[in-house]
Amino acid sequence: MADEMLNDLAELCAQRDSTYALLARLYRVEVDQPLLDGLHATRFPAATGSTKANAGYRALAEYLSNIDERSTTELAVDFARVFIGYGVDSYAAAFPFESVYTSEKRLKMQEARDEVLAIYHAYGLDKSSEWEESEDHVAAELEFMQVLCARTTEALKAGDEDKAAQLLQTQKNFLEDHLASWTPMMTVDIRRLAKTKFYLGLADLTDGFLAEDEAFLNEVLGDEE
Repeated sequence: MADEMLNDLAELCAQRDSTYALLARLYRVEVDQPLLDGLHATRFPAATGSTKANAGYRALAEYLSNIDERSTTELAVDFARVFIGYGVDSYAAAFPFESVYTSEKRLKMQEARDEVLAIYHAYGLDKSSEWEESEDHVAAELEFMQVLCARTTEALKAGDEDKAAQLLQTQKNFLEDHLASWTPMMTVDIRRLAKTKFYLGLADLTDGFLAEDEAFLNEVLGDEE
């Protein structure tokens, strides 16, 4: 592959890294004031190639254009409503765990958690001691993709095409087998429960970006073959 193509692909992977990092942060915990201020100053893409991702960014931008001193509290309440819920009903929230959406009884810590844990370990990764949630939390799965994007960028900049191709294949497999297999069900629940444009926008951005990224990986690996 020509140097120019390697550089272009490295830049695309760096952009993917940033988007995965943003999504992971938004799902991991409530938005605090520093993050809200940073997002308020961010210019989101106007045209991503995905109608749904565009709608997501637009909804986020609309919410952020009207923030005030009450916004962090409003977002914290919506985060709790959407992702934590109330009571013991397994349908009371968009519980952000793959096991909940892929196990028959909608329980945490099921087969999906064991599968992703084995994959993380294969790449020398483990969750932080400060992280109390299970490894199949959507933020952890998004962070895994982010780490692989960063490693791919490094490999491409070093001219190691074989390593980059292997990392891209892992991303494709993980996206197909895990994130893409259950997050569309989670985002349906987010839309059912969210009251703010912020989290409604996050649902659209998640769907749009992951679908677009899956298409990107299919195209790139098709070219590699």
